[in-house]
Amino acid sequence: MYLVESKGGAIACMLLSLIFLGTWPAIITLLERRGRLPQHTYLDYTFTNLLAAVIIALTFGQIGSSTPENPNFFTQLSQDNWPSVLFAMAGGVVLSLGNLSTQYAWAFVGLSVVQVISSSMTVVIGTTLNYFLDDKINRAEILFPGVGCFLIAVCLASAVHSSNSADNKAKLRLSNYSTSVGAQDSSASKEGNQNNGREDLENGRNSKAKAGTADFLIELEKRRAIKVFGKSTFIGLALTFFAGVCFSLFSPAFNLATNDQWHTLKKGVPHLVVYTAFFYFSLSCFVIALILNISFLYRPVLDTPRTSFKAYLKDWKGRGWAFLAGLLCGFGNGLQFMGGQAAGYAAADAVQALPLVSTFWGVLLFGEYRRSSGRTYVLLFCMLFMFVAAVGILMASSGHRK
Repeated sequence: MYLVESKGGAIACMLLSLIFLGTWPAIITLLERRGRLPQHTYLDYTFTNLLAAVIIALTFGQIGSSTPENPNFFTQLSQDNWPSVLFAMAGGVVLSLGNLSTQYAWAFVGLSVVQVISSSMTVVIGTTLNYFLDDKINRAEILFPGVGCFLIAVCLASAVHSSNSADNKAKLRLSNYSTSVGAQDSSASKEGNQNNGREDLENGRNSKAKAGTADFLIELEKRRAIKVFGKSTFIGLALTFFAGVCFSLFSPAFNLATNDQWHTLKKGVPHLVVYTAFFYFSLSCFVIALILNISFLYRPVLDTPRTSFKAYLKDWKGRGWAFLAGLLCGFGNGLQFMGGQAAGYAAADAVQALPLVSTFWGVLLFGEYRRSSGRTYVLLFCMLFMFVAAVGILMASSGHRK
């Protein structure tokens, strides 16, 4: 079995994880804006997310010889380690609920703001829990100022969202477009608009409207899968904060699964290695996501169209992108845990800098913040600056697990 043991190797895992975990949300958001139903996309994502965990377990988890202290993946499957398995599976459950919530929140408040708020909450709550679970191997005098920077980033993210939302409303007022009327129009012609939007974007035909203009916002509303005009952004913020709480708990649960700080295992039973824990973690994540999304096919939420499992199987438009998103998320989570096991899970929460990557994709792919006010740009810069500072401080606190 291969283990990451050096601080340099752990940081490399974190950086690669950062890129993967910051990119997959942009892909999911892209598909929603192309009109693909979120239920279909998330089901595809779920299958390849589990596949990534299986690949990691069968490769890194089986490399080299098995020892009593560090058994290989297959050896651990038959051991009496169920207390640790349950912790790993609990982590997978809350991650699945968090990912599902953000999928809908992205439509209401934007990719950048959702990622910043949820990630910052993860660091503020999750990092504090991991610090104490890891027996304080990270340097507190460096770690907690970094946590404070993340907390400031949450406040700035809320201000960015409020300012950008006001900018968008001003653009729509100038175009004499009513969001309530737009919502009724889009609801009345939901199916036709959805199909046309899918065809336009899947075939690569770009909209004539320039990003950031009122016409761009109106066209986006007509073709996207989740209609947001006429609805309170409170829904998106509520989903975002719920996701943040869920994300705050999955890493501490995984930490308990691999290090048994509460001494739940019987004497002589080795701790779960990171690859076995990640397999069980991803398995429970898969089961919860499968159950919820199949139910959402027939009982949709937030006024998304009703569909069926047969329709899902026939919907191949964008499926490759959804599969890619699942692989990126799976490998990203696996790399985060590999780095955390070596350098401490509190330091590994530095991968929550993923909003830096997501904001890049949000601006590049979706035209977020285009033609916004100067106030919005100043707030956005301050938010990103605080994020960069927080991540640097957090990585500097890395320790070394004995």
